[in-house]
Amino acid sequence: MQPENAHQARVLTSLRFNGPQAAAELAAQVSLSRSKIGQELARLQELGFVERAGKAASQGGRRSGLVQLSRRLRFIGVDIGATSLDVGVTDGRLELVAHTSEAIDIKDGPEPILRRAGDTIDKLRADGHLPELDGVGIGVPGPVSFRDGFTVSPPIMPGWHRYPVREHFMQLLDCPVLVDNDVNLMAVGEMYCGLARSVRDFLFVKIGTGIGCGIITGNRVLRGSNGSAGDIGHIAVHDTGPVCSCGRTGCLEAWFSGAALSRDATALARSGESPGLQELLGDRGVLTAREVDVAMRAGDPQALGLVRDGGRRLGRVLAGLVNFVNPAMIVVGGGVAGLGHPLLAEVRSELYRRSTPLATSNLPVVLSELGERAGVVGAAGLISDHVLGVSPAS
Repeated sequence: MQPENAHQARVLTSLRFNGPQAAAELAAQVSLSRSKIGQELARLQELGFVERAGKAASQGGRRSGLVQLSRRLRFIGVDIGATSLDVGVTDGRLELVAHTSEAIDIKDGPEPILRRAGDTIDKLRADGHLPELDGVGIGVPGPVSFRDGFTVSPPIMPGWHRYPVREHFMQLLDCPVLVDNDVNLMAVGEMYCGLARSVRDFLFVKIGTGIGCGIITGNRVLRGSNGSAGDIGHIAVHDTGPVCSCGRTGCLEAWFSGAALSRDATALARSGESPGLQELLGDRGVLTAREVDVAMRAGDPQALGLVRDGGRRLGRVLAGLVNFVNPAMIVVGGGVAGLGHPLLAEVRSELYRRSTPLATSNLPVVLSELGERAGVVGAAGLISDHVLGVSPAS
């Protein structure tokens, strides 16, 4: 089920970006007469795309009725990460109806992980969260051929190369399905429901097991010719250095990411150079960014040094992007973003020092407030835009 004509698609686009509106406002937004907008809204309500939403604030006369995207619509967002699987259900306004999260290992391969995602969707349906299903959006932590709906040579996803993820879910659920890189979808989530709601051009930087960047220009995801735009984790910051998951040396991701922090913090703990990290290591085997955060906040200088060094390297790469793309905002998310303001302070310092004054004259660098919800909301947003025919104005 999709809009029947371009007028309806423009109405739904306006409701997506501008929220609930009166018929007169919509008529002005999409350049339709009042009689025509009334006809189209009536038909969209019959199709289940929109619903009435109470009355507008009084302007001194009769209060107008508002229209909004239907809360009866149901979209699923599946966010597959390197170590976690998140599944969320949203309504037409992208408000979460249900959300589940569980630990996974992406290296287990596509079949067991996609089976777990399918089982989770079945449970959400059994619990009454999916009286109907209008579409599914899926994010994966690797390069994606958006047109084909599969990953292409993903460095941290053995066994996933060209696996037909989209076809798998289309056959399983019999509904529209789209697949994209997880960072792109987190950027979409921020655009619709996060700090970047009113920003047309921004960068979303995810620091997790790896590092990636979602690029939003004119309220659209910039994917590039083959879908690999924003893969900043593999920008070289040194000619030499640790070997990256891609097989090269000197990549940003090999110097600073969740995996890199784990490696370096564990080495400092085992060598005894960091008593704080050594104490936290105990019988764990390896440390994570979470333990680095604990040690840093307890005053451990080596842990703080890891965060500062990583922040400076990330800031150096982002400075190049800012000079090139000129975003209005940078949002930082992902598990390692939990290191918080000590990390952000280093990123900002290096970024502002290395970027042109005009590009950074009014450039906020902020932590995501959506957290783990960004991916599932963005995935639902992606597929809902496809179903509703939403297309940002250029």
